[in-house]
Amino acid sequence: MEIIFSPTPEEKGVLVLPVCSKKTLPTSSAMYDTQTYGHLSKAMDAANFSGKTDEVLRLYAPAGTNYSQIVLVGIGDTSTLTLQKFEEIGGTIFKTVQKETSIVVDFSDIQKIKNLKSFEWSAHLAAGLELRSFKFLKYKTKNTQHLESKLKNVTFKIAEDSLAQAIFSQLKAVTEGVFLTRTLVSEPPNVIYPESMGDIAKTLSKIGLKVEVYSKKDVERLGMGGLVAVGQGSAKEPKLIVIQWMNGPKDQKPVALVGKGVTFDTGGISIKPAANMEHMKYDMGGSGVVIGLMKTLALRKAKVNVVGVMAMAENMPSGTAYKPADILTTMSGQTIEVQNTDAEGRLILADALWYAQDRFKPQVMVDLATLTGAVGVALGDQHAGLMSNNHELAAKLLKAGDDVNEPMWRLPLTENYDKCMDSDVADMKNISAGAGAGTITAGQFLQRFVNDTPWAHIDIAFMAWDKKGNKPLCEKGATGYGVRLLNKYIKDSFE
Repeated sequence: MEIIFSPTPEEKGVLVLPVCSKKTLPTSSAMYDTQTYGHLSKAMDAANFSGKTDEVLRLYAPAGTNYSQIVLVGIGDTSTLTLQKFEEIGGTIFKTVQKETSIVVDFSDIQKIKNLKSFEWSAHLAAGLELRSFKFLKYKTKNTQHLESKLKNVTFKIAEDSLAQAIFSQLKAVTEGVFLTRTLVSEPPNVIYPESMGDIAKTLSKIGLKVEVYSKKDVERLGMGGLVAVGQGSAKEPKLIVIQWMNGPKDQKPVALVGKGVTFDTGGISIKPAANMEHMKYDMGGSGVVIGLMKTLALRKAKVNVVGVMAMAENMPSGTAYKPADILTTMSGQTIEVQNTDAEGRLILADALWYAQDRFKPQVMVDLATLTGAVGVALGDQHAGLMSNNHELAAKLLKAGDDVNEPMWRLPLTENYDKCMDSDVADMKNISAGAGAGTITAGQFLQRFVNDTPWAHIDIAFMAWDKKGNKPLCEKGATGYGVRLLNKYIKDSFE
């Protein structure tokens, strides 16, 4: 799909026009209404179309125009529009016209948009349309015509076309990172496993990223008892993937991003129920976000130093699998009594977090993980869970999430929750059985491996995959949640 910006687009295909609340037509839309003797106004009246946000009305184009159809899209009260809302409107446009081959989007005369320039919101409108276009159809071999988009050419009418194009190019780098994350999360576990994730990461060296992939022997030498244990039941060996983007000032300490990469989680010896176990292919969602974000930073040549650390393992039951009652020694030297092998994510993150803060001495560290089912009980699929040892970091992340509509809700971390993980035989146990607060105690567990580094943990268990298909910027399936959030945070805080 080609997206361009032009002050004089060719009249062909479908014309998309905005309608504000109370059926108010911006200048360009009103012009078409006048030329067609009130065709648009009459149609809106007949359809009870008022211009509310995301309302859509499709019409055959009247005589006197070269367009085949006109699509009216409600945008609501223009004084409340934000860049994120424009992206969501772009998603609505794609969903409506994806079976057409060519469209022209003429929002050029919208007025009264607070603090936003037309070339800026036009670029975000286009970015939202592109974000919504992702479809994972790789393994569909027949009857796909009703699923595939036919849209080839999209032209946005705007006088300041070069300025819009420049912003869109930066946003496109974000979209490509999101698409990589969605692709990795969508792939089956016979395609995505620790070694193949390492191979995919290595391909990013061609865009300027430094990539290191550590073998099982390497992580054993590092003393990563948690990562080794979780992966030891599988025929596919665990890996540690480290990606560096060092394009900021030489004296700038890096931002460290740590991702949980369990490429399939059976639960191990504490095996999960069979029902819905297929969803555990996306238990590597945190690592998918990290690799997607690192691609984005490289593509947009971000002036910042960032490292990504991904602990990769497949959690399988076998004669070599780790067991309840095992005691593991982590890279930090702290010991963990295993009480449930299905609480494996925190074990691999314990080693990855320690490694990241010990090697890179980051100024801040953020981990992402599909960590607990409890976060869905608390927050459903509307917010990720956020825990942090630093109020300033938490506030900046919450703002970034709100700005791109990837919201989080902050949960507490206090010493009282530590008691829930006391062990009689080791420094801690890996679950807080019967204590409740499963998401919080998991965060409290991870905090033991960050020392004094400002750190935040984002539990994306119910955000990495959309089971309903009603989100504005993605189809049902992998969402890519986290890439846009962290890109916004890094851009605002460090560039």
